[in-house]
Amino acid sequence: MWFQNQTVPFMVALMPQETRRWWILATVALAQLMVVLDATIVNIALPSAQADLGFSNNDRQWVVTAYALAFGSLLLLGGRLSDLIGRRTTFIIGLIGFAGASALGGAAQTFGWLVGARTLQGAFGAVLAPAALSVLTTTFTEPRDRARAFGVFGGIAGAGGAIGLLLGGFLTEHFSWRWTLYINLFFAAIAVVGAMTFLHATRGAKQRLDVLGAVLGGAGLFALVFGFSRAAPEGWDSPQTWGSLVISGILLVLFVVRQRMAGHDALLPLPVVVDRNRGASFLGILIAGAGMFGAFLFGTYFMQTQLHYTPWQTGLAFLPQIVVLAGVAQLSSNVLLPRFGPKVMVPIGLTLGGLGLLYLTGIDSNSTYVSHVLPGLLIMGAGLGTAMPAAIQTATLGVRADHAGVASAVVSTSQQVGGAVGTAVLNTLATTAATAYVTTHATTHPPSAAVLNQAALTSYTTAFAWSGTIFLAGAIITALVYRRRVPVAERVTEPAVTTIAEPA
Repeated sequence: MWFQNQTVPFMVALMPQETRRWWILATVALAQLMVVLDATIVNIALPSAQADLGFSNNDRQWVVTAYALAFGSLLLLGGRLSDLIGRRTTFIIGLIGFAGASALGGAAQTFGWLVGARTLQGAFGAVLAPAALSVLTTTFTEPRDRARAFGVFGGIAGAGGAIGLLLGGFLTEHFSWRWTLYINLFFAAIAVVGAMTFLHATRGAKQRLDVLGAVLGGAGLFALVFGFSRAAPEGWDSPQTWGSLVISGILLVLFVVRQRMAGHDALLPLPVVVDRNRGASFLGILIAGAGMFGAFLFGTYFMQTQLHYTPWQTGLAFLPQIVVLAGVAQLSSNVLLPRFGPKVMVPIGLTLGGLGLLYLTGIDSNSTYVSHVLPGLLIMGAGLGTAMPAAIQTATLGVRADHAGVASAVVSTSQQVGGAVGTAVLNTLATTAATAYVTTHATTHPPSAAVLNQAALTSYTTAFAWSGTIFLAGAIITALVYRRRVPVAERVTEPAVTTIAEPA
């Protein structure tokens, strides 16, 4: 493509390689932030979009679900494309496509138009996210620089959802719900300039795309995300729910069989996931995603319905958590992870996250933000900042250069599927708890406002309790699965194709 043949500007070519690496990190981090925050930034804008476009309460979930379905089902394919046609090419295609889909969604005049744009966003996000992480993986191979870079990247991966709530609340309240989509044009424009300036074109791997594997894997992931997304509105006994999950299981088993037979052309080379440390890292990311998105969802509900915060105030309420998460992520990546290794850091981080969520189970109708919400958010932020960078860095450590894209795709898939599964399961548990409370305590029909309010509180505390339990279970499982501690600083990745242009 035309942008592959552009020469690096003279001043950039003379720039020290070390300096260029950090410009690459800034470019990749911006792209990652754009993808991650789009999973939540539209949530706060949904009521305004619904009032503007006139779609029903039953339909509104598809504005969120369409993005998740396309993103989750196409991630493996997007990761393999990054390996086959080159990381720089894939990265820029993903940026331009994501920006175009965002502009289309911002201009939506009908419900179908908006859902279609969100689907395109998810599809191009599935191309962009693995390319961004694979660029980082192959750029930073020295242990010290790698730790710093992945501290930033892991912090963004953990905080992106909360940043989306903050930014979405501000844009919706002060401008329009459409700007929650238009804002991506600015992010993408800056990232494209950065990519064209600092990234060097790389040759893709000389192998064929496993079309059958792509179909089986994509359809299996689609059915998995779809099944869990239908659990809340339809119930677990609905054919749409359990039927989709059964189909997903069959397709994913066939996908694994296909990958064993495909050999060198496999869409997901099995050595990427069978390594114990990488497998434990993928599991840790999945569990963190499951608990994290559920906490954001029910924390948002509590603050808006019980504390009567506006969308902008709700976003600000998550800001301290973001600050703690970012600071702890840097400390964890640069100081603690090289010394103690992932076997210590990931379980400790998940344990902290679980304790923060369990603290939130103490909320009631008299709770205040400072005494009953903020401490839990801060502890949870410290936990995510400890676990996420360590898990992401270990998940891509030692991967062959021609497998960097697909390994990065598995990282994103783990977080996305974890979020979809966690949100569906927690929402179902919360709804069940609320219904049970009303059934037990209601003395009038319809139930009094006090009973309904307490039922809502019960649903929130139930969700927080189960989220905390998920985190603590993940801490135990990952502690058992990780191999004995090997400090990350002592491990060296296999030779990787550099994404940095040599000085002229």
